[in-house]
Amino acid sequence: MSNHSFQAASDALSDFDIHVSELAYPFTQFLPVTGASISTFGPLLGAGTISATDAQARRVDELQFDLGEGPCWDALATKVPVLESNLATRTSASWPAFSDAIRAENVGALFAFPVVFGPLEIGAVDLYCIDPVTLTPDQQHEVMELSAMVGRRVLGHAIQAAGTTTDTSMFSRRFIHQATGMVLAQLGITAADAHLIIKARAFAESRSMQEISADIVARRIRFS
Repeated sequence: MSNHSFQAASDALSDFDIHVSELAYPFTQFLPVTGASISTFGPLLGAGTISATDAQARRVDELQFDLGEGPCWDALATKVPVLESNLATRTSASWPAFSDAIRAENVGALFAFPVVFGPLEIGAVDLYCIDPVTLTPDQQHEVMELSAMVGRRVLGHAIQAAGTTTDTSMFSRRFIHQATGMVLAQLGITAADAHLIIKARAFAESRSMQEISADIVARRIRFS
């Protein structure tokens, strides 16, 4: 597919008017896949499918959640894509229950990409095709780029939905600013993303951003 198609997908995910339930659709704009889904699981957010392009994509997620195994689990655990270009000829002994279950579905190829934000594990992007198909190295790289964008959007939405508040006193702002700089240096990310990392840690631990920032400045919390 053309760079134009990938850019269109990237622009769609950057549009804050897009609802989280629609985040899977841009992946089908530039890839040779039938459908896509985005799921959350792991220690930070609850398990569930937040976006799916069709019923089959949602079914792939449901099987993995119900059975507790499958490519999405491996992708998040290893932080690298899991690529199954032809499920019919797959010989690996991993995921025995899921492998048996997926044979009954109209799925020829399945790809799972981790959704992370800095050190935070969020979930996975699953892509399926009814026929065997491969993704080029360039396409894999592009999906990883978009998955990072998804991670930022999903995390921000979860924090906003939870109504997490921030102490806005001058002291608190200075403290959070200092901690943001430290996280930025540790992870090599932007200031905005470092701020979101602190907010996410506060969200995960049900603590204030000021408390998390104090621990970061005191080096009780490190993200490197």
